[in-house]
Amino acid sequence: MKSDPTITIRRATVADIPAIVEFNRLLALETESKRLDPETLRSGVELAVRDPDRLRYWIAAVDGAPGPAGQAAVSREWSDWRNGWIWWFQSVYVAADHRRRGVFRALYQEVRREARSLHEVIGLRLYVEDANAAAHRTYQALGMKPGGYSVYEDLWI
Repeated sequence: MKSDPTITIRRATVADIPAIVEFNRLLALETESKRLDPETLRSGVELAVRDPDRLRYWIAAVDGAPGPAGQAAVSREWSDWRNGWIWWFQSVYVAADHRRRGVFRALYQEVRREARSLHEVIGLRLYVEDANAAAHRTYQALGMKPGGYSVYEDLWI
């Protein structure tokens, strides 16, 4: 019988940039059939990793396997209604060979633990593709609930 993997969560470093770029490329392709511009993607990831006030990345490693098994990032939104920060999950990706093994659960729990330790953070949010039923089930299993909002956007890039 195979034992549960040991999953370690840590903050991303500059050495993780190539893996994060690749995970984000795969994420866009798998979830939205989008092909991202490689240079724009690399520049965006590099800026975020070097300046975590823009976007903070966490990396999951499994049983000392070479390279990351997954990632999650967080951006912040100030809620004047609630007088606190809401952390938004972004760029959540788990490598195909590590899915359904608790990698995202470990990432979520670490980010949640860190957020709960800061009095000014008042909650976590994420957005998910409407058709991604597996993701909906995963997030609900972690205790998250639909927020009652749909996300609309006006993007020009």
